Amino acid sequence: KMSVWFPCFFVIIFVLSPFIGQMTDLIFAERELVQSLKEYIEAEELKLEAVKSWADKLDLLTRASTSDPEGFLAHPVNAYKLMKRLNTEWSELESLVLQDPSDGFISNMSVHRQYFPDEEDEKGAAKALLRLQDTYKLDSESFSKGKLPGVRYNAELTVDDCFDMGKLAYNENDYYHSVLWMQQALRQMDSGEDAKTLKADILDYLSYSVYQMGDLPRAIELTRRLVAIDPSHQRAGTNLRYFERLLSKELRDLGRSQQEPADERPIQLDTYERPKDYLPEREVYEALCRGEGVKMTPKRLSRLFCRYQDGNRNPRLLLKPMKEEDEWDSPHIVRFLEALSDEEIEKIKELAKPNLARATVRDPNTGVLTVAHYRVSKSAWLEGEDDPVIARVNQRIEDVTGLSVNTAELLQVANYGVGGQYEPHYDFSRKDEPDAFKSLGTGNRVATFLNYMSDVEAGGATVFPDFGAAIWPRKGTAVFWYNLFKSGEGDYRTRHAACPVLVGSKWVSNKWIHERGQEFRRPCGLTEVD
Repeated sequence: KMSVWFPCFFVIIFVLSPFIGQMTDLIFAERELVQSLKEYIEAEELKLEAVKSWADKLDLLTRASTSDPEGFLAHPVNAYKLMKRLNTEWSELESLVLQDPSDGFISNMSVHRQYFPDEEDEKGAAKALLRLQDTYKLDSESFSKGKLPGVRYNAELTVDDCFDMGKLAYNENDYYHSVLWMQQALRQMDSGEDAKTLKADILDYLSYSVYQMGDLPRAIELTRRLVAIDPSHQRAGTNLRYFERLLSKELRDLGRSQQEPADERPIQLDTYERPKDYLPEREVYEALCRGEGVKMTPKRLSRLFCRYQDGNRNPRLLLKPMKEEDEWDSPHIVRFLEALSDEEIEKIKELAKPNLARATVRDPNTGVLTVAHYRVSKSAWLEGEDDPVIARVNQRIEDVTGLSVNTAELLQVANYGVGGQYEPHYDFSRKDEPDAFKSLGTGNRVATFLNYMSDVEAGGATVFPDFGAAIWPRKGTAVFWYNLFKSGEGDYRTRHAACPVLVGSKWVSNKWIHERGQEFRRPCGLTEVD
């Protein structure tokens, strides 16, 4: 940040004196005042140049972003950097301008500040990038250089951006990602890229994170580089001696006297093993998201058909039956084509946008809706009374499924932005959570009807880890499956997930249909798995 000196202007009062010597002092005093005035002007000009440069850069950026906001924000790096600019960089500019307050700018800043993302939002956007990196096996360099599938805008991360990503991971004790991003920051800095971040700071974080990943030889080598740059770095010296003692003990325990040289290869995704987490099917789930799911055999594929669905000769479907395709044989999952028109989609989004809020899940023990870290999206609930379009969509779902929607939940509209996901879950309540839908009084969720209201450039599939199905979003289509067997027992194969959106913005609307009211529309089966 620039430091600007504001001169103090003195009013000099003196009495004319015949002594020229005294007046010469005033001449030198005036010269000092003029010099200080010139320094003040120069500092102000430097400040204005900095502000102008920043304004010119943002002018070009906002022209591109406002011409196609959704397309621009479809790139996850653009979304992250928008969060970072509004939370961090605009505040730095505000501090710069406040050195000589500008009423117009400050008042405008005050009006808009209430809508700015906060530190938690910036952190969430960074975590979304880490989530995408893991799910789609993207190395840090690909992310940093904006090499993502289906992107329309170029977006790159600077050394400082990469350092901030690594530091966030470090502060969360996520040393795996800290290593990846500190290494990328170091790589870009070594290639000659300018940065505010000090190389010593990168090496400090990187060396300790590498140590935490169990790579002592590389941690020692990185710490030695840090000491060479900053010999007075107290923590580096202490860490180096500690690491060397640890390595010596390991070598003694192994009966060796000499250590192997540190690995000189750059640290990549596969250099260290990614730590396990709470999700047992993590690897299968993410493989499906990448399109690496189980492929159907020709015999099973031969059992998939497409047909016209008239809802058992429902009058509303006789003249224009619904196009239906089989997506999977067992459990049976179907996709309806032309389930929503473009006009209906835009109307639903228009109704939902004012009410969008962080999506919640129902606590299995209490039945209360609550925010969960494994569901990252925004949602709103729409009633049939809100607009004729919602009533028409509800009626269409009833017609095509043959199930009553009188006891169904409201239409839930969800938007998955950068890194938006919903990890593997069941839509129905299990026996160990009998109160999940008790407050609704309509029984368990018998079926799920999912409308896709947008195409997604990359990612965003609906996947079923149990049997390896991956269903990709197609605007205007809908997928439908039963969560319960006819006996009322839950079909545990239907555990599914919404994969993180890599590029794009995913809009869906869900209709969860409940047991009550289906007694004569879907009679009970005679066996547990009917």
